Amino acid sequence: MTMFQPIATQGCGCDRRDTVRTLISIDVALALIADRTAAVDEAEDIPLGHALDRILAHPVRSVCMTPPFDNAAMDGYAVVTSALAGKGPWTLDINARVPAGQAALCPLSGLQATRIFTGAPIPAGADAVVMQEDVERTGTTIRMRHRPGPGLNIRRAGSEMAAGMTALAQGQRLGPRQIAVCAAAGAGIVRVRRRLRVALLVTGDEVRQAGATRAEAQIWDVNTPMLAAALTRPDIDLVAFEHGVDSAEGLLLQIARMAGGADLVITTGGISVGEEDHVKPALLAMGADIHFSGVAIKPGKPVSFGRVGGAAWLGLPGNPLSAFITWQVFGTALVRRLTGEAGDSAPRRLVVAAQDIARKPGRCELRPAICTGIDPQGREVVAFESATHSAHVRCLAEADGLIFLPADAGFPAAGALLEFQPFCQS
Repeated sequence: MTMFQPIATQGCGCDRRDTVRTLISIDVALALIADRTAAVDEAEDIPLGHALDRILAHPVRSVCMTPPFDNAAMDGYAVVTSALAGKGPWTLDINARVPAGQAALCPLSGLQATRIFTGAPIPAGADAVVMQEDVERTGTTIRMRHRPGPGLNIRRAGSEMAAGMTALAQGQRLGPRQIAVCAAAGAGIVRVRRRLRVALLVTGDEVRQAGATRAEAQIWDVNTPMLAAALTRPDIDLVAFEHGVDSAEGLLLQIARMAGGADLVITTGGISVGEEDHVKPALLAMGADIHFSGVAIKPGKPVSFGRVGGAAWLGLPGNPLSAFITWQVFGTALVRRLTGEAGDSAPRRLVVAAQDIARKPGRCELRPAICTGIDPQGREVVAFESATHSAHVRCLAEADGLIFLPADAGFPAAGALLEFQPFCQS
């Protein structure tokens, strides 16, 4: 039997004493994002058919009862159970035929039956539907051997939704399941938050468009297509994505212009303390409010958050894996707050490590991981690479999410319980 070790530390462990002096924990950073961010105010009414992945600004209430009338739950025959005297069998005359979408015009009485189809209205007087497999039909009569109970195979009016009840709460993301509920409630038009205006600024003189000719000391730009893809979704309007200019003064003007037309400005690179890191100095020169700058995680330590003008600002590291991981942990949480989406961002769950882990303690480490199956105890198992390299992205193609290795957990063994956060799909 495989034994396991739970890794028990407060939070992810990235707020231990030797790091908290200069860096904050993941949980504190997420709390600051939640506390300092409000959803956009504006909303719009759109047809339900165009509402996929939009966020509800108002609750959806049912227009009428659902279903709106008593109807058959299956194909068969509507009958009056009180007319069935004795033990049976009983022979009933067929008085009418009612398909779905047609009104039941002939009431039932005595030893009569109405041929009825799934979804069709129940005729007046009928109180049960006998499935067609349970009768013997001869011409215009049926023969039943078993007594049906009142209410058999009938869907009652209002049994799913009462008129005016809340079918979906404000803040719900409208996926296929939620759209089904809206349609059932009669909501052909829904009120949603307007699309979030996002501007993306990628810095780094060394990057060139993927596939383009590059000099010996240049690399291809991963962050722009990666983050543009993450931001291409129905509730986001990517109003700009640009490459940062190569001067501090020019960068200041560029950020100011982008912030003037966006709800959220995302930058990559330029937020560390090097001589070539100009983003944070430009923001400070503009009077930006920086709510945090630096989180005790690996990779992604420089990640930052604040406000510049009327826009929120998220500063991601320049290395692509670091940018992707910090986008998943902090960026998706920030977008949820700005769009007014209800619920937690990518809730974590416990999984089991497939292998021993060798690492250097000190910061909470996040590693891409692959869900490989279920162990004999019914627990989800994940595998991962032996080390994290902030500029390497090949591991992302097969990864399902991130494992969290607490700061104080030095060498967890195979079978250790770890926190796991699945990747957001959008």
